Amino acid sequence: MSESVKIVALVGSLRAESINRKVAELAAAGAPESVSVEIYEGLATVPFYDEDLDVEPLDPAVDSLRTALSDADAVLIVTPEYNGTIPAVVKNAIDWGSRPYGNGSLKDKPVAVIGASLGRYAGKWSQEDARKSVGIAGGKVVDSIEVGIATSELDGRAVSDVPELVEQVRSAVADLVAAVGVTV
Repeated sequence: MSESVKIVALVGSLRAESINRKVAELAAAGAPESVSVEIYEGLATVPFYDEDLDVEPLDPAVDSLRTALSDADAVLIVTPEYNGTIPAVVKNAIDWGSRPYGNGSLKDKPVAVIGASLGRYAGKWSQEDARKSVGIAGGKVVDSIEVGIATSELDGRAVSDVPELVEQVRSAVADLVAAVGVTV
């Protein structure tokens, strides 16, 4: 593969040792050659979306997020499930990425949503809500990519120590790259 692909990963858990961060790190480490998966590190500093703040000059954290989304070929959202839905930081990133209306940094960008959660449904509801929100925001949701990890079933193992999870994440990244229009 001669063409390079840049994927930005948005992690819905801000905890340093979160399993979702570990999944994003696994995606980055297992990405095919010429594919970079960069974990966006600034979600905690992005103010809640407020149209009154959506004016020049933009808050530096907002500008950084929008630039990262714009510069990426695709977006990988790795999210837990909080109270049956997506965490506020994920929704906030989607809201900022949807603006300006009709021409936001998510517009026409391939987006995949995966994640890990304690519940027995492995974060299915949060992933569905994130896909819905991203689609409305203008992103091209890759619905065929589904990775839900029930953290209660890890039995203390790291995600990188579970071969079938490593393969699911690797496959999700490859499928996201294919949605960009590049074969890996």
